[in-house]
Amino acid sequence: MVRVSGAWRLVRVRVRRRVRSWSRLWRSSLQLRVITSTLAIGLAALALVGAYVGERMADGLFHARLEQVLQESARSTLQAQSTFDSSTATVATDVQRLIRDVGSAQRTGGSDRREVFLLRAPGQQGGPLDISGAASDQTLVPLVSPALRTATARGGQQWQSVAIPGEDGGVAPGVMVGQDVTVPVDGTYQLYFLYSLQSEQDRLDFLQRTLGLAAVILVALLGSMTWLVTRQTVWPVRRAAEVAERLADGHLSERMPEKGEDEMATLARSFNEMADSLQDQIHRMEELSTLQRRFVSDVSHELRTPLTTIRMAGEVIHAARADFDPAVKRSAELLQTQLDRFEDLLADLLEISRFDAGAAVLDAEGRDVRDVVIQAVDQAASLAERRGAWLHVVVPEERCVADIDPRRVERILRNLLVNAVEHAEGSTVEVTVGADAHAVAVTVRDRGVGMTQDEAAHVFDRFWRADPARARTTGGTGLGLAISLEDAHLHGGWLEAWGRPGRGASFRLTLPRRAGIRLTSSPLSLAPDEPPVVDAVPVPAVRSRTDPAGLPDLESDELDTAASDGDRQEVR
Repeated sequence: MVRVSGAWRLVRVRVRRRVRSWSRLWRSSLQLRVITSTLAIGLAALALVGAYVGERMADGLFHARLEQVLQESARSTLQAQSTFDSSTATVATDVQRLIRDVGSAQRTGGSDRREVFLLRAPGQQGGPLDISGAASDQTLVPLVSPALRTATARGGQQWQSVAIPGEDGGVAPGVMVGQDVTVPVDGTYQLYFLYSLQSEQDRLDFLQRTLGLAAVILVALLGSMTWLVTRQTVWPVRRAAEVAERLADGHLSERMPEKGEDEMATLARSFNEMADSLQDQIHRMEELSTLQRRFVSDVSHELRTPLTTIRMAGEVIHAARADFDPAVKRSAELLQTQLDRFEDLLADLLEISRFDAGAAVLDAEGRDVRDVVIQAVDQAASLAERRGAWLHVVVPEERCVADIDPRRVERILRNLLVNAVEHAEGSTVEVTVGADAHAVAVTVRDRGVGMTQDEAAHVFDRFWRADPARARTTGGTGLGLAISLEDAHLHGGWLEAWGRPGRGASFRLTLPRRAGIRLTSSPLSLAPDEPPVVDAVPVPAVRSRTDPAGLPDLESDELDTAASDGDRQEVR
């Protein structure tokens, strides 16, 4: 039983696999579908036409032969009756001889050989001469059915289809025709003629075989024509799909062959013209992109020299700000803050230009990701304190060693933490580290204003902002998350975002533990499963920012220092 069950499972698996392969081939081949549909319709039409024609031929042959048989038997019956009427036999031996002679004469009197039976009519048994009748073949007498004998006794010519047994054990179609005759002295007899329709059956079989052979040839011709037509139609489309795939892979010089002047040639020319236009536009865009990257890189490098000079002068002015009056002192502090932002912007532009030029290099080493996370949290702690946010870090006890570039990973985490603190609205920012055998993941979750799914899809775009009218207190460059995404891709990892309005946002960084590992899953979930909860960390109550009475009274120096601290905060 175990062996049979295993064999049955194997058969089911193979059948299911074969059905799937056929289904896949059916869905992927237009030519196969067209040929199969055409052949199916053609076979159905030929079957219907063949059945109709075969039935019509059989009816025609049968009725034509039946008409001939009825006419012949009617003439033969009249001849036999004329012979009986003209006979002078009066004794049993003469009448018996007369019946045999009539039967022998009528057997060969038709257009074809036939069997003749002269039987006493029902109700006439035991006549005055006690004659048994005559039959050309006694073995075929049982073919005269009682129903036919009864119908013949009612008068007129009657016939019935019969199956004539053959010598080889088969049967042949035939017709039995009967009519009453009057025998001198002995009374009424029934004269039956048995005609074989085997020749008509052979002719019908020949015609049907001819029709079948013609149908096979027609189906083959139909399939060949359909294959040829579909090949001429599908091949250019298939070639266009192949060329389109090659173009999508970057082979911009790929073209379709142009032959003739028909619709397919027009399609090929139109496709090639489109490809030429796309190639020209792509080349122009590549040249423009190259010029743009070179411009950004050159400008960024060229601005470093004057920025260094301005930076030195600004630091001198900023160091001597204590001797200035309040307005000049405030200007010196604003100058220092904007110089910091300008320097960060130049650094981000240089970094993004390296990614665009493909010059970014990964300096990977085996490091514990937990240490990098703690360093990034320490750097963001002061900003979180100023913003009234709480950083909650959860790390596993086991080491999370991975081949990473610590500088780039720390920059990713720092950008995510600063962005979370900026949008946390004073709530808790949760940092979670997880690892499995193939990957290490870090999630940064805040419970602030959140973002929509469309905003989450664009959050890594360069210079993109969810709300352009929103005041930016930390003054980021707009390139931090874009650079973070490029850093994650450089590691072969993922950087993903999730958000819902009013429920906060979550960012997940997933990195492979070893270089060359292709990620298929992440140790941590991106979307939180739990509903939003109220923060357990007490937040000092503040008055509305729009309420003038809610602003505390500050001295001039405290006001300038607070403004300076607020201007130094950044979101990358």
